[in-house]
Amino acid sequence: MIPLSKLSRLPRSLRLRKAEKILAEAERRLLAPGQESRPFAETAPGRSGLFSPGELAYLEDLLELLGGDKDFSPAERGALGQSRAALGVAGGAPGALRDGSALRRALNTARHILLAAAGRCPADWDFTDPQGRLDPAKRRPFPGMGVYLEDIRSPFNVGAMFRSAESFGAEKLWLSPLCADPRHPRAERTAMGCVDVLPWERLGEDPFPEKSGPAALSPEIGGFSGGPFFALETGGIAIGEFPFPRTAVMIVGSEELGVSPAALAVADASLGRVSIPSYGAKGSLNVSAAFAIAMQKWAEERAKTIARNPPYFLRRGR
Repeated sequence: MIPLSKLSRLPRSLRLRKAEKILAEAERRLLAPGQESRPFAETAPGRSGLFSPGELAYLEDLLELLGGDKDFSPAERGALGQSRAALGVAGGAPGALRDGSALRRALNTARHILLAAAGRCPADWDFTDPQGRLDPAKRRPFPGMGVYLEDIRSPFNVGAMFRSAESFGAEKLWLSPLCADPRHPRAERTAMGCVDVLPWERLGEDPFPEKSGPAALSPEIGGFSGGPFFALETGGIAIGEFPFPRTAVMIVGSEELGVSPAALAVADASLGRVSIPSYGAKGSLNVSAAFAIAMQKWAEERAKTIARNPPYFLRRGR
């Protein structure tokens, strides 16, 4: 670690960058991969969550140094002071219970103050993910809940939609031939591991060609394992009134043009459209945000159905 006397003599921009790296490394050490932070008293020697008293004292002095920077706003200096106080509590009496979550929050708060001062705006994937690698065995998908992404062009949106689909229990996700690649680095970063645990398939051809007509409702068309279909699109039934089905494929269209006319025709001939009412001047949402809202509502309705009609072995108390 760089001596604080040397750090204090560096130009401010360089001092902030180096201090941010020190805090980032300290925050990473609080978490072993795939584990939540835990009290230091319960951390075995050699684990990444363990700080020596000298290291805690160094971090405390570092925050004291940063708190003396008059270029920070009063709110920022106050937050740095609170973070320093949290480190002081953690480094208290030997053998005292040291709360790893409180320490991490202190370090995280200070680090983001430095990032903002340096003009660096973090992206979602820059945030530390306490879950580490996702365990597919922990998935609890709703059988028959499928999603079709039609020509979603942005890797950010594709990644965010993978994350929402996985979080709300989608069983499988299909992509149109022209959808952005889920393996694009930006998509994978935004998905934060969900591309690896959510089953997905890119279709080799458009499953809803312009002249598909009623034949598009065939459960085998385009590689779909089944229907029926409904579209997330304007001009449909409000989300609070839409009768979400037990099994179906939700069609979500491109950022610019929405669901294609051919796919809309299929949805309208099947289960119809679900829409999200809006009350602002913009009147629309980012496609990944709208998709997350629709997925949450669908999952909520599925969970209610399961609660009302539990599987036979649960009704029998087995």
